[in-house]
Amino acid sequence: MLAHVVAQTTSGEAPPFDIFSLLLPLALAFLIFTMFRRQRKTQQQVKEMRTQMEPGTEVMTQFGLYGTIVSIDQENNKAVLELSPGNTATVHTQALSKVVTQEPTVAHDADATADRGDLDAYDGAAVPDDASSLDRTPTAGSTAAGTPGAVSGVETPEETLERLDREQSTRENRDARDARDPKVNPDN
Repeated sequence: MLAHVVAQTTSGEAPPFDIFSLLLPLALAFLIFTMFRRQRKTQQQVKEMRTQMEPGTEVMTQFGLYGTIVSIDQENNKAVLELSPGNTATVHTQALSKVVTQEPTVAHDADATADRGDLDAYDGAAVPDDASSLDRTPTAGSTAAGTPGAVSGVETPEETLERLDREQSTRENRDARDARDPKVNPDN
């Protein structure tokens, strides 16, 4: 482009006005401006977040761990997080990605839950936190793998090993049969 302009000025004729020669520098200037603006905005957000980080603040690290800040050493760029009661981890301060803000829980009334489509099938029964409250008594006439008095649907370790052995031998037989028969496995 510069060679074209130099050639035109040496020949003595005036260069015609070209809109594209004006748009290219303007587009480049706009891209540079938005890039620096985005970088400055990100730096400002990080600075605000760092001022909020003090002992007792709940944070999330870049690798997804949530914890509460116990102490921060700005000179060594280290932060001690309490992940759970009694468990701490020391991380680099740049690994702290965001401050977790607790949103207040809103009390739901019956009308609000009835309006939500994902709760249509909810009948109000309490959901257990673990499987300890599930009924483990066998139903009448039900036994697992033919053992009398066994709980329905629960395998013993021996039964699990037998089942896995049967599945493995079935898989090996099928693979051997497929390797011999080219119609079944056209890749061989």
